[in-house]
Amino acid sequence: MISFLQLLFGHLSWVDAFDILIVTLIFYSILMLVRGTRADQILQGLAIVLVAGMLISSVFHLTLLNWLLRYSIPVALIALPVIFQPELRRLLEYLGRSSKVMNLPRTSFSRGTERTVDEICQATARLKDRRHPGALICIERNTGLEDYAASGVRVDALVSAELLLTIFYPNSPLHDGAVIIRGDRLIAAAVLLPLSEAQNAYADMGTRHRAALGLSEQTDALAIIISEETGTVSLAEHGRLIRNVSEDRLRRMLLALRSPGRRMRRVTVSGRIPLGATGGFARDKLKAGDRP
Repeated sequence: MISFLQLLFGHLSWVDAFDILIVTLIFYSILMLVRGTRADQILQGLAIVLVAGMLISSVFHLTLLNWLLRYSIPVALIALPVIFQPELRRLLEYLGRSSKVMNLPRTSFSRGTERTVDEICQATARLKDRRHPGALICIERNTGLEDYAASGVRVDALVSAELLLTIFYPNSPLHDGAVIIRGDRLIAAAVLLPLSEAQNAYADMGTRHRAALGLSEQTDALAIIISEETGTVSLAEHGRLIRNVSEDRLRRMLLALRSPGRRMRRVTVSGRIPLGATGGFARDKLKAGDRP
């Protein structure tokens, strides 16, 4: 054994070591990316089938099964990008958001921030009334939300508390869905958002909160959620949900996070929600009937 290790490391150059390190980091990043999602179970199932098939074919000398496993690898290389398309897209979007080289200037949340934040906080304080059907307010930062805005109704109006209250008024035609804010303009209402795929999400979390988390997992947008059942306010950013946020704390957090490069502490890249890390805020008890 010692002689084998000496032979192995004797022919191992620093280039080979760097090559092994790069491959290890790639596999580790992929595993962290799919952890806690449906792709995690798919990957485990494929690994179990592959290992079991190789063991059975080796022990019982099954020529046909061995041939099938050997020639199915090229097909798997083509199928895996299709199976893990959401995770690969999330990784590429994260790399694009992290790189400062290719980021082009765009209209961001920083334009008219203080006035916009004041209007959002005023509307949030009034929407906490239980007579309102809740609300979901999404704020665009560096990642464009045009694809999501296309699923809703175009508004393109100056952000104001009165406008938000009108949109989320009970039985309003636009209250069912999210609104998207770009800079100081509300560009769309009644927007459909992707639901979070995180398996370790709060069990009592409603559809509106899952949609906010889903958007924050796939983009760098901020999402403000007002619960229909309890009237409590939550903030989602980069796959993390902070619950029971007061109006003053919400204003300070929005002003602190107005820059696209800023984020809340202890945010996970893989989209998992760090349970127990609620930033000192109490958790509200959401009911499963919290409608979008």
